[in-house]
Amino acid sequence: MSRRPTGKVTLTRERMHEIVLKPVITEKATQGSEHGQVTFRVALTATKPEIKAAVEGLFGVKVVAVNTLRQAGKFKLFRGRPGTRSDYKKAIVRLAEGQSIDVTTGI
Repeated sequence: MSRRPTGKVTLTRERMHEIVLKPVITEKATQGSEHGQVTFRVALTATKPEIKAAVEGLFGVKVVAVNTLRQAGKFKLFRGRPGTRSDYKKAIVRLAEGQSIDVTTGI
């Protein structure tokens, strides 16, 4: 990651794919799409400016805002043995008016 004097983040195409892992397809995420929001699972180390630059670079849209949340892994039983799911980070990306991303197709 490098910063330009204007504060804009520049990323390689490879780094963009490392940041944006996959879209989140849930009922709540689908409701957000009615308001111009798209939800992605992103790398734990990704920052908001990196996520914004990655989504704009991969999908060719204008991002207005990025909200993130870290989800701690749950304690679960796997075949009767105790274990913990991995932690993950979600990003809720708000797009500019009139912009949209079709998450059902590949990039």
